[in-house]
Amino acid sequence: MIKKCLFPVAGYGTRFLPATKAMPKEMLPIVNKPLVQYGVEEAIEAGLTEIGLVTGRGKRAIADHFDVSYELEHQIAGTDKEKYLESIRNVMDKASFSMTRQKEMKGLGDAILNGQRLIGDEPFGVILSDDLCVTEGDGVLKQMVKLYNQFRCSIVAIQEIPLEKIHKFGVIAGEKIKDDLYQVKDMVEKPAAEDAPSNLAIIGRYILTPDIFDVIEDTPPGKNGEVQLTDALLKQAETGCVMAYKFKGRRFDCGSVEGFVEATNYVYENLYKE
Repeated sequence: MIKKCLFPVAGYGTRFLPATKAMPKEMLPIVNKPLVQYGVEEAIEAGLTEIGLVTGRGKRAIADHFDVSYELEHQIAGTDKEKYLESIRNVMDKASFSMTRQKEMKGLGDAILNGQRLIGDEPFGVILSDDLCVTEGDGVLKQMVKLYNQFRCSIVAIQEIPLEKIHKFGVIAGEKIKDDLYQVKDMVEKPAAEDAPSNLAIIGRYILTPDIFDVIEDTPPGKNGEVQLTDALLKQAETGCVMAYKFKGRRFDCGSVEGFVEATNYVYENLYKE
């Protein structure tokens, strides 16, 4: 059983300045719920109730969000406004939270390595809050947990991306096992369109086996001096097995203003219930 899920939430959110100057980007609301809460709810649905947050300076609001606010709850106790706290109370009842700090922004691989002290020696999920995934059935992470129970190896979520946008993503190439599943043979971080091995881009959902920590430690910095998780996963694929899963659902890139607005409109029109 996979029980733990890691949330790298130390980034600066520079594309949303000045809003993120004093507020974590993960706390930006899609309608009335912050991005990070959507991710935690997806993890809980998949059975991953031990939540690890890799934070940084200025991220106190994330920890506070998943804690009791005595003054607020006292003020609205017994009023019809209490109903607005139901979703976060449900999350707090079902999950436990632990935190560690990433001292420098040195890439996703480094953030995952910082989370080792929260994970220990067991497989775990990773959710990047920037990617909001909406599904009609099982959440994306729950879909991936079912695959992990079958293959017992690291799994990345992928989707087809237009080649003109492929330079923004890690990209895989691999042997097709079935329509929605590939065994990874190659991975490239943010390639130019002409160098991309496919149009299958990695999005912010992973299941990782614990040996990934040793692989990351031995992975030199790549682009921009950052330790890339993609590079570590490629080594894992070369020496063992990494699967890539074309998930069922819709992804919104909430790390961009355009995707954030698109997600807000979609959730309000299709999912929001006051």
